[in-house]
Amino acid sequence: MDTMDLIRDDSTGVTPGGRRWKPNATYRQRPDAEVTVRLERFIDAMIETGQTGQIFGEHGIGKTSTFVSYVPARYPDTTLVVVPAANLTPDDLLVNAPVRDARSGELVLRQLIMRQLVPGRPFVLLIDDSLQAGNTVQSQLMQIACNWTLGEYNLRELGCVGVFLTDNESLAETAVRRSDLAILDRMVTIRLTANDTAWRYALAERFPDRDLREVFRIWASLSPQLRQLLSPRTLEHVLACAEAGFPLAWGLPLHNGSRLTLAEQRSDGKPGPDRTGEILDDIAAAVGARNPVTIPDPVRRILRTAVANRWAVLLQGPPGCGKTEITRQIVREETGSDPVYFSLPVTNVEDLCVPVPTPDGELDAMLARSLLTPDPKVLVWDEYNRPKDKATFAKLMEITQEWTLAGRAIPNLRAQVALQNPPYHLGRKLLVVNNNVAQASRFTVSYEVRPEDIPANEWLISTYGETAETVLEWWKSDIDDEGRDWVTKRTLERLIRLHRVGMPLQPALIYLGDGEYAPVPLSALEARLADQPRIGLRELARQHVAWEARLAAAAEDSAEGTNDTDLVHQILSNAEVSQLQQHLDVVARLLPYLPPKLRATYLVGQTPERQRFWVTALARMAQLGQP
Repeated sequence: MDTMDLIRDDSTGVTPGGRRWKPNATYRQRPDAEVTVRLERFIDAMIETGQTGQIFGEHGIGKTSTFVSYVPARYPDTTLVVVPAANLTPDDLLVNAPVRDARSGELVLRQLIMRQLVPGRPFVLLIDDSLQAGNTVQSQLMQIACNWTLGEYNLRELGCVGVFLTDNESLAETAVRRSDLAILDRMVTIRLTANDTAWRYALAERFPDRDLREVFRIWASLSPQLRQLLSPRTLEHVLACAEAGFPLAWGLPLHNGSRLTLAEQRSDGKPGPDRTGEILDDIAAAVGARNPVTIPDPVRRILRTAVANRWAVLLQGPPGCGKTEITRQIVREETGSDPVYFSLPVTNVEDLCVPVPTPDGELDAMLARSLLTPDPKVLVWDEYNRPKDKATFAKLMEITQEWTLAGRAIPNLRAQVALQNPPYHLGRKLLVVNNNVAQASRFTVSYEVRPEDIPANEWLISTYGETAETVLEWWKSDIDDEGRDWVTKRTLERLIRLHRVGMPLQPALIYLGDGEYAPVPLSALEARLADQPRIGLRELARQHVAWEARLAAAAEDSAEGTNDTDLVHQILSNAEVSQLQQHLDVVARLLPYLPPKLRATYLVGQTPERQRFWVTALARMAQLGQP
């Protein structure tokens, strides 16, 4: 039975292990003070007996978070030192450096130890993701685990009262497996499941106004394989999406570019029925939330919510769709400054932090200057799945999950945004690396960006004027969906720029090699740019009297409208908000002649900006007294 299922009548006090407790919608009465979860009992036993504890368990079940919450509460005079092994380099823990000897005055070679291991008070050392470190670091970690020493230092003399190593044993997520009996004989090892940690209690605290008892029942009713896929960490992200009014599926990680599906594996190795929609709908109903398929203006809403709620989010989208630019824009609007930007293909570990000797003979981590400014900041990890090396990719596991770097908190960090391309686009493989589920599940929201999600069209119009309007009308009306996939926002800008200097348009298309360009016909665009007759919003405005008469005739012929009605509806639907605002009176005069079912589409499922315009246009229509 889980600890959280055992409660007492009194509604104040402390939880097992001495944690202060507040009533919440899930647990209005505190858990039984005589019962502790298995991991907490293990922590107590290892500290009491002075032995090294090795802990294995699936990712996302709350191993690290249990240490973070339990140790300071249970041992208030003790510091928890968390060392994420996945991003360690050999010089991070211990390094030799010249130091002037106080007696002889000569320079002598001395070993300097990581400052975190000399906190000046009793401490518990947690080596997280211990199997993900490289071979050289593994040797250092094994000295710590076996003897509680590192180089010439005795950790017990420095104040260490407990050493623990945690990780997932699966070779799919780790680099090595411990097999040396001389090492294994020095540790006490347990394997955990989600029921051995206090994650339910932590989620109840995280969402104090939501009664999660039915959510916990739904989770417990799933098969072990589905519970592993929907780990407590992922469940937290799903609930965060429900709280924000987002589709709950956005809380599921993107593993190697594909959304995690909640489906069991059959005996033949093939996936069974996809239960993702069913399970997420049940969770939404359990917490009284909607589970929409999508929301208007998703990218900007995700970014703004990330800054407001201190989230790490992942945006995956095709090249050239505008992910980076819209992220910069929203961050400037929300924080008043540009994001702290790192492009991973050119980022080394040393660009983020390096170990340096200190005057008092310790080894400290020096962080990049941009990370230490006191101003509100958002970190942008661009080309997230194109890292320069594996060490940099591993380094980000700490910062995206713990919001620290080399154990140091980053001042006033408001959000993190990772931007990446999918593994395949338009039938072609992109040069991106694979991730594991532990890396993928670090993000509260993982969203697959579509080109239409990012309002780059308005920027093109404001920057390039009528030429941009013409090119966008061609992109919306003259080519098919496949053609629009090939013509990114960056390609549109190249087409506009080449036309403005009188150059041929074909070189603006994506070059595929061997003289081949993206398969997009340009004749219709060339005709539009040559001012050959085409119908767009400008043409409607110039000839609005004639078009008003044609629509009136169409309304008399059919309540459903005619080809003229459909053409005007398509023009109004495709127009950008700035174009519509420029011709508000014309739009208001034409609206009455469109069938009500078409007018309704201008409001349903649209962005707030478009909805505001159409409300204004309908009000203006009433003022004009149109039929």
